[in-house]
Amino acid sequence: MQFGYTIIYVPHVASSLTFFEQAFGLSRRFLHESGTYGELDTGTTTLAFADHTLGHTNFPGGHVAAHSSGKPLGVEIGLVTPDVPAAHEQAVRSGATELAPPATRPWGQTVSYVRCPDGTLVELCTPILAG
Repeated sequence: MQFGYTIIYVPHVASSLTFFEQAFGLSRRFLHESGTYGELDTGTTTLAFADHTLGHTNFPGGHVAAHSSGKPLGVEIGLVTPDVPAAHEQAVRSGATELAPPATRPWGQTVSYVRCPDGTLVELCTPILAG
């Protein structure tokens, strides 16, 4: 078994791709001509976005839309960066909501949390150093 991708269901795929490009410096890999599915270039594991209409097709019983939830969902995307404060500031400038400012954890890792306009919860963090 190998982890291949994460798909986040959002109201507008192109807007989410654009936000992640501007806020986190990621590159767009693909946007389907229908506008209902797109991917970012994130390395070996793909971060993808799909329109809620595809979610309704895939899950006939419905699903929780992160953008309309009062609280962030209990899942996060972790983006690793050597400069969490700068990445956090850029994300907020691009439209993210700050949930927790950058802080150094007891094990030495710096982390912060933001919520994207589409409701996605993102942890910005430095690499965990092996010790």
